[in-house]
Amino acid sequence: MRPTKEQAKENRKRILDAAARLFRENGIHAVGVDAVMSGAGLTHGGFYGHFKSKGDLAEQALSDAMRKSLDAEPETLTLSQFAGTYLSAEHREHAGAGCAIAALGPEMARLPEKERQAATDYVRTRITRLQELQERQGNAPDRRKAITDLSSLIGALVMARLVNDPALSDEIMESVRSEVAGSL
Repeated sequence: MRPTKEQAKENRKRILDAAARLFRENGIHAVGVDAVMSGAGLTHGGFYGHFKSKGDLAEQALSDAMRKSLDAEPETLTLSQFAGTYLSAEHREHAGAGCAIAALGPEMARLPEKERQAATDYVRTRITRLQELQERQGNAPDRRKAITDLSSLIGALVMARLVNDPALSDEIMESVRSEVAGSL
């Protein structure tokens, strides 16, 4: 029996959410279609009714995850709050629910150009959002500083995740969090 349009829509959402989580946790190339479908609570057979290929799924899942991350931000967010949330122990320890760029940046850089468009759009939007935070805090928008802050935050999260010394990991996050939040 074919699913209703509403069930198909919900199944697609479940597939996108599962793929985004699994890709961020394990890497795009390490996660197969079977794992994604299982993670969504569905069988492999329904995959091609929703996506042309795994590349198509990766593009759409990561685009969706990055859009949701931007949409979830409160309008009253400050740079200090953003830096504090971004460089938190919770974000460090839960890559599957966190920033796709920090979790997958080097792997995404190797994807075909079309599949990188969502990341490009996200970075542009994030830079603009950081400039808006600067303005909201009474400063002139400074694109160079916004790019530097974004690069620092992403780099710090990557480093904090990769070191095997918890004290050093915390120190990396605290140092960059303090520098970004205190530099206004």
